Amino acid sequence: HSRTGKLREQPAGPMFKPTKEVEVHNRPWDLWVSYMGRVYDLSPLAEAYKGDLLLKPILEAAGKDISHWFNPKTKDIQTHINPLTGCLKYYTPQGRFVHIPPPLPRTDWANDFGLPWWRDGNYEVGILSAKTRRIRIINTLTSQEHTLEVCAEESMWEILRRYLPYNAHAASYTWKYERVNLDMDKNLQQNNIPDEDEEFYNLYMDADAFTPAILLYFNDDLTEL
Repeated sequence: HSRTGKLREQPAGPMFKPTKEVEVHNRPWDLWVSYMGRVYDLSPLAEAYKGDLLLKPILEAAGKDISHWFNPKTKDIQTHINPLTGCLKYYTPQGRFVHIPPPLPRTDWANDFGLPWWRDGNYEVGILSAKTRRIRIINTLTSQEHTLEVCAEESMWEILRRYLPYNAHAASYTWKYERVNLDMDKNLQQNNIPDEDEEFYNLYMDADAFTPAILLYFNDDLTEL
């Protein structure tokens, strides 16, 4: 009998981020972008270059996906042949931005910043989720029900963490779907909780009206994360 009562230490690991979560971080002091399937917090960069004109394209991209700035093969900024010099240069139709060198040599260009921000893994905060799902979590002890939007790739442990604001003792419950204990190391699909959004869409039915329900049964201890 497996239960989630005694919560073992979970690996920090990369957290999956739904697009909606990225979109809300759209201010200069709270600036996220996504590109090439990853999510980055560029707030420290925005703070370091505050007031710099080269920050403008990045500020305008806050909360958005900027994969089109990149060459998917090289994972570097897009390039083109500069018609003025005949040289291969970075291609930035959105405007030159931080760490992009000027098209022509200039005495005021300092290239001593180390790694350009798009190659600096320190800004990475997670992986962009390819698909999000809605689930209902019902506490059988209190009859409280909450609907969460979660990433399809997330394990049940990660979903539990998303649910903690509603129930600090979520780890003191056995999690079940259709009377079967869930494997907390697996995601929804692996726990046989099917994603039927496409089927409902094809049948012109509202998938949200058929959100799968996970039932929580209270154990005899109180575990807080």
